[in-house]
Amino acid sequence: MSEIVKQKITAQIEGEPVVFLTGMRINKWWKLHLWLPVLAAAIGMQRSLERNREHGLLGQDAWLGRNLVIIQYWRSHDALERWARDKRERHLPAWLAFVRRIGLSGDVGIWHETYRITPGNYETIYVNMPSFGLAKATHAVPIGRRTDSARERMDRGKPRAVVAHT
Repeated sequence: MSEIVKQKITAQIEGEPVVFLTGMRINKWWKLHLWLPVLAAAIGMQRSLERNREHGLLGQDAWLGRNLVIIQYWRSHDALERWARDKRERHLPAWLAFVRRIGLSGDVGIWHETYRITPGNYETIYVNMPSFGLAKATHAVPIGRRTDSARERMDRGKPRAVVAHT
């Protein structure tokens, strides 16, 4: 278990990284022969990306229940797209196998959402948390005393984290 950071933290990011949410939903749990290979492929992709950070993955986390939810942070949309379309990597063969074996049967669902993070259009705050999320994937910095609200910071169009000096 990661150590709890007993202070307010925010993510300090450079460029325009991407938040990529993806996962699967087990619609018919008794059809193990269909959803288990999808789960195995997802875990294999995660492990491969962890070992090969040159593709542009900055960090990731996953949660499993009836729904598998994976949140990934990528250096850029171009990096994510290059990896997803690369025939030598795990994603494209897994996608083609899903289409061939499951298609539109309704037995197993898969999904993804992609968000570009542009300066001034995000906010992160972590309090009493271990290293997590965007701050874990990029660079975590302490937050000094703030007098403005989240709405005011977002409406100004740029992040306003006050970095505490030590």
